[in-house]
Amino acid sequence: MDWLNYTLFTIGSDTPVLLIDLLTSVLGLTCVFLAGRNSKYNFWVGYLYTIGLTLMFFNKHLYASLLLQPLSLGINVLGHYRWSHPRKGEEVKGKTDELKVTMLGWKSRAALLVLVPLFAVLWGWLLLKLGRDWCPGYFSPDPIPYLDALVTVLILTAQLLSALKKWECWILWLFVNIAQVTMHLMVGHVFMPIVCALYLINGIVSLVGWMKLYRKEKQ
Repeated sequence: MDWLNYTLFTIGSDTPVLLIDLLTSVLGLTCVFLAGRNSKYNFWVGYLYTIGLTLMFFNKHLYASLLLQPLSLGINVLGHYRWSHPRKGEEVKGKTDELKVTMLGWKSRAALLVLVPLFAVLWGWLLLKLGRDWCPGYFSPDPIPYLDALVTVLILTAQLLSALKKWECWILWLFVNIAQVTMHLMVGHVFMPIVCALYLINGIVSLVGWMKLYRKEKQ
């Protein structure tokens, strides 16, 4: 798949800007912008974004993030359905086809604080063993297995909370954005660190915006 390395131009002497990185960046920004504005159209863009991420991570040998994409697609489908088909008592007042913003309980928050780091360490160890010891002839080693795994687990959790329209999803997205900026810089991506920095700004705005929606819908 040589076309994945198609270079639009080069920054400096050795930093290529790939077409797949640019396309994925535009789709990602559009998706999170729409989600932060409580628009169900974010899911349609999200389907295309998942395809772009799959190709980009395959190209960079980031296997945890690559394996995330089928699960991400499934969560996107779930969220698309849940946002449009709320159960009784979950709908916005006067809108039977719109899910309202809610919050997790403290027990659920405590469980996340324990389970997210635990799964990240376990997944990172598996990635390390996969590329270095178990299948060295079939897979190129993941250059940053534990950070790759942490980003993967955070994204899955944040996406699931987003699909259920839980306010806390934006707190997790902030951690995701910080970790992703670091990861993309380490593997040589050019546009994605910039995109993730914009995600961070959008996440802060969305965190405040969803809190306003939560308070309004709770009245």
